[in-house]
Amino acid sequence: MDAEMLHKVAEGDGFIAALDQSGGSTPKALALYGVAEDEYSGDAEMFHAIHAMRTRIITSPSFDGDRVLGAILFEQTMDRQVDGRDTADYLWSVKHVVPFLKVDKGLADEADGVQLMKPIGGLAELLQRAVAKGVFGTKMRSVVKLADTAGIDAIVAQQFTVGRQILEAGLVPILEPEVDIHSPQKGAAETLLKSAIHTRLADLPAGTRVMLKLTLPSEDGFYRDLIDHPSVLRVVALSGGYSRDEANAILARNPGMIASFSRALTEGLSAQQSDSEFDAALDASIASIFAASKA
Repeated sequence: MDAEMLHKVAEGDGFIAALDQSGGSTPKALALYGVAEDEYSGDAEMFHAIHAMRTRIITSPSFDGDRVLGAILFEQTMDRQVDGRDTADYLWSVKHVVPFLKVDKGLADEADGVQLMKPIGGLAELLQRAVAKGVFGTKMRSVVKLADTAGIDAIVAQQFTVGRQILEAGLVPILEPEVDIHSPQKGAAETLLKSAIHTRLADLPAGTRVMLKLTLPSEDGFYRDLIDHPSVLRVVALSGGYSRDEANAILARNPGMIASFSRALTEGLSAQQSDSEFDAALDASIASIFAASKA
C-alpha cells in the first residue's frame, strides 16, 4: 500500500469525488449533464460519453489534489485513459488525487427491508488488476430501506466479509451500507446499523482499517464514535438524493465526516457549457463541498 496515499486519505483536508456511475445510473447522469439518450446508441457509445464527462471533470484546473482527496472510479474508467495515461495513474501522478474503484455489481432484490449486493463475480482478478494499476482502495454499495434487524445484520455481514477479501488483496475497502434518505424509519435504521458496524469492527484483524461511506445522519454528530474508532480510517458521507446545498448544510453539522458526493458534485455541470463556464461551475461546486467537509 502506498504510504503517501494512506497519509493523504487519513490526514488530508478535502473530500472524495464519486465518479463511479455504472450501467444503471449512467443514462440519468448523462441526462443531468445535458446528453440525451438519443445522442448515443448502445452501451459502447454511452460509456464513451460518460468517460468524456469524467475526463472533462478530472482534467479541469478546478479539480485538484488540494481540495479533492480521492476519486472513486467505475471499472471501465479504470481501464481507460486520460491524456494518454491510465486514469488511476493520471489522478495520482498529475492531480495528486487518490484513486478508488467501485467493485460491486449492483443490488439484489429487496428482502428484510434491505438490498444486499449481488454476487461479485471475478472479484479476486479485479482486485489484482486494481493493485497493478495503482488503485488505493475500493467501494461497494448496499441499501437499507427499513429498520429491520435481520436485514441490517445481513447487510453489514456481507460488507465486512467482502471487505476482508479486499484488505487481504492489499486495498482499503470503503464499506457503503446506505440508508435510504426516504426511509420512514431512517433514524431507527441508523441506530441498528451503527450497532452492527461496531460489532464487526471489533472482529477485524489487529492493525487493519476500513473506511465507511454512510448516509448523512438524522441526528447531528451521530457517527462521531465511528469517526474516532481505531479501525476506521475515514468516514465519508453520501449525498443520497439531497441537493448539494442540503447535503453540504447537513455535512457541516457533522464534524469529522467528509463528503463523497456523486450527483451533488456534478450538479450544475453541462456538456453545453464552454470550458471556462464548466471550470467555474465545477470550482464553485468543489469549493462548497470542500468547505462543508472541513467544517
